[in-house]
Amino acid sequence: MAYSVKEMFLTLQGEGRQMGKTAVFCRFAGCNLWSGREEDRNQARCNFCDTDFVGVDGVGGGRFNTAMELASAIEQCWGERRTGKPWVVLTGGEPLLQVDVALINAIHDKGFYIAVETNGTLLAPPGIDWICVSPKGQEELKQTTGHELKLIFPQQHIDPLRYTSLDFDYFSLQPMDGPQQAQNLKIAVDYCLDHPEWHLSLQTHKLIGIP
Repeated sequence: MAYSVKEMFLTLQGEGRQMGKTAVFCRFAGCNLWSGREEDRNQARCNFCDTDFVGVDGVGGGRFNTAMELASAIEQCWGERRTGKPWVVLTGGEPLLQVDVALINAIHDKGFYIAVETNGTLLAPPGIDWICVSPKGQEELKQTTGHELKLIFPQQHIDPLRYTSLDFDYFSLQPMDGPQQAQNLKIAVDYCLDHPEWHLSLQTHKLIGIP
């Protein structure tokens, strides 16, 4: 299987439970909820995405013909001089459109801990070390277990309480970005204060100006 990657870069995890962790971000092209093109946003099943996942023209992006080829590129992005367990975050778009067992095995063979950020509408293949599900709109969740459920908030017609019975270790509430970001932050803070099972997640990478 060939893999289409929009971009790949070394950074610090900016949000969620793993905030601050050094990792290679491997952003896959494509999504099953939106084409990624502005002219289609009003008809998208998720219309608030703030990520460019169209094409393979980003830094470190490209088409990789085999799982080993992509795993080697991830290893090269991490570099040789860094200490500790290497991490890679497979994200998108929707990474589970492309991530398969062959890729998971190839990345593990390079010694990496694998995290994935998914909208949860597709089942994750076995072997992923950290699964973060971020529900979008009224889409049915097929991946109902994992390590973290990170909800962009508020979303129309979505009550966070519908998710707390699911089998996740952590529940993170992240204010929706955009023109109403300040208001959304207050709403999220107030909700977390009233529902302590939820932890506030901020997009710290945007606050400190890193990718």
